Amino acid sequence: MKVALIGASGFVGSAILRELLQRAHQVTAIVRNVGKITPAENLKVISVNVLDEAALQTAITGHEAVISAYNPGWTNPDLYQEFLKGSQSIQAAVTNAGVKRFIVVGGAGSLFIAPDLQVVDTKEFPADIKPGALAARDYLTLLTEETELDWTFLSPAIEMHPGTSGVRKGTYRTGLENPVFDDNGRSILSVEDTAVAIVDELETPRHIRQRFTAAY
Repeated sequence: MKVALIGASGFVGSAILRELLQRAHQVTAIVRNVGKITPAENLKVISVNVLDEAALQTAITGHEAVISAYNPGWTNPDLYQEFLKGSQSIQAAVTNAGVKRFIVVGGAGSLFIAPDLQVVDTKEFPADIKPGALAARDYLTLLTEETELDWTFLSPAIEMHPGTSGVRKGTYRTGLENPVFDDNGRSILSVEDTAVAIVDELETPRHIRQRFTAAY
C-alpha cells in the first residue's frame, strides 16, 4: 500500500516505519527533521509542520492510508493544547485529501481500569506525561464523532515505553476499552510488536471507527 506516516522519527513512529518497510509498503514519512530518517527503498521523506494543514493535505494526497504517530514531545510545555491542535489539523488534512483510512496512535491513559475509571485518572499515573495522556483521551472523544473517515485509534499497552523495546515476537492479544493483562497482571507490549499490531490493522482492518488496544 501507499502509506503516509506522520511522526515517523519518534519512538513509536520509527518502529512503525521499520515494520511498514519490512512488509514492502511504499511509505511517505512526514517529519519535522528529515535528517532523523535513514534513506531506504520505498521511502520518501517530507518535512511538514502538522499545524500547516494545507501543506499537510498536499503531502498526503494520493495515499491509500494515513497513520499518525504524532506527538509534539513529552517535554513540550504546551503539550496538551499542541497535541489537540495538531491532531485536529491532521484529521482535517486527511479528510480534505480524500484519504479514507486513518489510523491514530493514542495513549493507554483512556483505557478503563475499572468501571468509570480510566488509567489516566488513577493516583499512580505519572504526572510528567499526564498532559499528553489527557490530550490523547480528549482527542479520542472528538474522533469518535468522525463519520466520514474509516478511522482506528490504538491505545498501546500500559507498559509500552523505551524499556520494553527490542523484542519483536509478532504475537499479541487485543481488547477494546480495557487493558489486556497477562498472567502476571501486567499490560505490556514492546514497541516493535505495537508496530506489528498497527500494520496488521492497516492490512486487515478489524477495528473500523473503533478504539482497540494490544498486549501480550
